[in-house]
Amino acid sequence: MATHEQIETWLDAVERELGLHGTVESSQGLDAVARITELVADRVGPAAAGRTAFLIGAAAGRAEEPPVAAQDFTEKIGALARSWNADTERAEPPNDPANRAG
Repeated sequence: MATHEQIETWLDAVERELGLHGTVESSQGLDAVARITELVADRVGPAAAGRTAFLIGAAAGRAEEPPVAAQDFTEKIGALARSWNADTERAEPPNDPANRAG
């Protein structure tokens, strides 16, 4: 597994390749991506984390102000992830025909 320093070196190289090195959006975005991927991995599943980050980035990239949109989308998807299992943790699904007296 890579060390923290190796990860930072990797991310620096990726930023340079994408023309993002040293931008405020890049540093804030990386922190936000780290938080949202950890949350999604924990609440939804590890396989969904990277894909979720990609979808947020794709949606933000289409917005008029991508950095603002990325922050907004990250907050919105974070709330969705935090509530993801709320419905499945109920004792019985609401309005389930199988639970009706017959």
